[in-house]
Amino acid sequence: MRKGQYRFVAGFLLVPVALYLIFVIWPYIQTFGYSLTDWKGQSQTFSFVGLDNYEALFRDDIFMGAIWHNILFLVFIPVITILLALFFAFMLNAGGRGRAGGVSGVAGSKFYRVVYFFPQVLSLAILAVLFRAVYRSDGGGMLNGALVKLGLVDADRPVEWLNEPDFVLWALIVVVVWHGVGFYLVLFSAAMQSIPKDIYEAALIDGASRGQSFFRITLPLLWDSVQTAWVYLGIAAMDMFILVSTMTSGEFGGGPDHHSEVMATVMMRNFLYYGKSGYACAMGVIMLLLTLILSVVMLRATRRERIEF
Repeated sequence: MRKGQYRFVAGFLLVPVALYLIFVIWPYIQTFGYSLTDWKGQSQTFSFVGLDNYEALFRDDIFMGAIWHNILFLVFIPVITILLALFFAFMLNAGGRGRAGGVSGVAGSKFYRVVYFFPQVLSLAILAVLFRAVYRSDGGGMLNGALVKLGLVDADRPVEWLNEPDFVLWALIVVVVWHGVGFYLVLFSAAMQSIPKDIYEAALIDGASRGQSFFRITLPLLWDSVQTAWVYLGIAAMDMFILVSTMTSGEFGGGPDHHSEVMATVMMRNFLYYGKSGYACAMGVIMLLLTLILSVVMLRATRRERIEF
């Protein structure tokens, strides 16, 4: 009977595993193979060049700068998004005043959940179009218009948010954080609602403040959710292709003067515009390796004993 069960399960797994190998694993293998050649993309004739493409990558100042920009995104996007999402989730679930019914969220918490989650229903492409209007470099831009009205910016010299090297990365980070906070707020709220209210009430009776309740109760019990959010946000920070290619200047974005380049934009430009497909495949392999290493490091660094309640 057990042998028959194994055959039954193997029969159901055969087709999905085969499809996964063909459409997921095989393209990765092909990409690595092409990265060892001088493939031009359109031509089917190419030569084996070994590790020359990888050696050229580390001499490519634009690609190395793009890696640095991805690292900056990797540092700031997860930290800011998770901190804001945790704060808002805590306030919506346990930040209200003590009442006879026990611990509760702030007044209107259900409405706030909808407001915070709203950006998540919009695609990144739509957000890119909206924030291009927000960051417009004239008085018609929402941000510049508000600053002009407040007298903080001269109407004749508005801020070039997406064309200033010092501002462009921060402008992109704001968009990603604004888009992601609502989703992780809902994720953390769902995890907080599984925490018994009696724990919070006992802490309040013992004289614990809201801050102590958050750091001593909420955060330790939400650590698994925080760990998951950190990995997903880290992977998103290693991509950033849609926003950079849509919001910034240049072919596939990256402007001004490559100050907003990320690995994905450099790769696509080399693949589609410069005809360096083998070189671009090497970039793709480096992106894959960095993302895998990032995921493992984050999971290891944030691993801790699970707390039961």
